[in-house]
Amino acid sequence: MRQLASGHSKYAFRFVTKEELPIDDSQKLMAYFENATPTYCINCGAYTAVDKAESEKEKAFLINGEAVGSLASLCREFNTRFIHISTDYVFNGTASSPYKENDPVDPVNAYGASKLRGEELAMKNNPESIIIRTSWVFSSFGNNFVKTMLRLMSERDGLSVVNDQKGCPTYAADLARVIMKFVESKEAKGGIYNYCNEGITTWFDFAMAIKEMGGKETIVSPISTAQFPTPAKRPQYSVLDTSKIKNTLNLTIPNWKDALGRCLNQLKNKN
Repeated sequence: MRQLASGHSKYAFRFVTKEELPIDDSQKLMAYFENATPTYCINCGAYTAVDKAESEKEKAFLINGEAVGSLASLCREFNTRFIHISTDYVFNGTASSPYKENDPVDPVNAYGASKLRGEELAMKNNPESIIIRTSWVFSSFGNNFVKTMLRLMSERDGLSVVNDQKGCPTYAADLARVIMKFVESKEAKGGIYNYCNEGITTWFDFAMAIKEMGGKETIVSPISTAQFPTPAKRPQYSVLDTSKIKNTLNLTIPNWKDALGRCLNQLKNKN
């Protein structure tokens, strides 16, 4: 979002860190809203440690659930449009066709359950909330699969990556552009929308694309989920149907490989 801000000069952006404005601190939130009176509030704050959430459920539900509900209420009180980022992990991953927004939810881990609670409270407390479910987010910033793979491929001769989980990678820069389309849209109504880049892949094939496009020599081997146990269960199928958001915003969504290429170029330019 920060990179896009310069291209939207008619808006005054305020970016705050979780230290500056913790979303689970109601007093700080109220003080901030009273001072800033924002027209839009884009909440990217979340507890995202999927495995750790299994042992820190209370913290995960506080940040991803209760705090989101409180923020949605505050936005309603101040007539602020609330845009919130959620996850494919609200689904159980047993589907065989892409998930639509109104498909039954059934999270298989604490992280997914906490994010679902946030969705429920946001819509209950502020029906005009816009919730964007996304999946497999990668970026040239922060910690994510692409940067982890590049680092490990520079450190190791071989890697093993799960090949039986399917999903759609999402480039954070593309997601940010879509968020701004919601800000600018007069037609978009409150509700839940799916967004991810076009194309279905596995973590293994995603890693292979990173290897090839990143010019790495590391041997990447496929393994099953059973061979790579984690504290939190993962959905086997996380493909999202993006028809609703395409129709609402008149979107053409780039393929994830195209997005990966842009991300890798961004990383090269940063180095």
